[in-house]
Amino acid sequence: MSEADAIARTPGRPGTISSLAAEFRQLGITPGMVLIAHSSLSALGWVCGGAVAVILALEEALGPAGTLVMPAHSGDLSEPSEWQHPPVPESWWAIIREATPAYDPHLTPTRGMGVIPETFRKQPGVLRSGHPLLSFAAWGAHARTVTENHRLDFCQGEGSPLARIYDLDGRVLLLGVGHESNTSLHLAEYRADYPGKVAVKCGAPMCVNGGRRWIEFQDINEDSSDFEAIGADFAGETGKIIAGKVAQAAALLMPQRALVDYAVNWMATNRRA
Repeated sequence: MSEADAIARTPGRPGTISSLAAEFRQLGITPGMVLIAHSSLSALGWVCGGAVAVILALEEALGPAGTLVMPAHSGDLSEPSEWQHPPVPESWWAIIREATPAYDPHLTPTRGMGVIPETFRKQPGVLRSGHPLLSFAAWGAHARTVTENHRLDFCQGEGSPLARIYDLDGRVLLLGVGHESNTSLHLAEYRADYPGKVAVKCGAPMCVNGGRRWIEFQDINEDSSDFEAIGADFAGETGKIIAGKVAQAAALLMPQRALVDYAVNWMATNRRA
């Protein structure tokens, strides 16, 4: 969306830090909460200060005892033979494995996450987990607990920031995006028993003992194609999703633990090989 489009779809006043923070509070975000946020800046319309204002408004609503988490994935460091959007020539695969710079939590940009997470991960005081493909960034009281010891294998399962948010009884915010962006549902995939779940081999460039190496590790064949259906059924059957509006964006707030527990059972019942 162009800036002109954002202006055109913003009736009345533009969003500000104070107006966004007030709307986050009205939605149900409270001081001290652990919150993982998925977001689209364009969905908010025109905001004074753009991504920076959104981040500061979330932090204001959470307060110094709160914790803000965002995905900071860098999928362009992944195994090139698996790339589809777009694929690259097979003759490039070895070159990519040999030449792609190692993951650096301070330098490596996010990919496909949007401008809000990319801005957030560079904010002073924000910590980023060490996984080369599926890292998470966190600010606040529990930032270190959430981001440290991010397991390389099966990286959105029990050794992940998602599991730490579950332990801390955190909340999920979908700001202008749907459940297809709801990474907490991947934690349910690791915990659920359903046909067709298999281990797959992954790879990424990492810094090991001061040198760059291409490291291989295991994960599962994640599938987000039914996440929207899971979210809709969770809302309808439990009533635990709070729906509202922040600036021009639809917003959903929900308890992560209840969502993950529900999704584990949903997947076991509804997923087929």
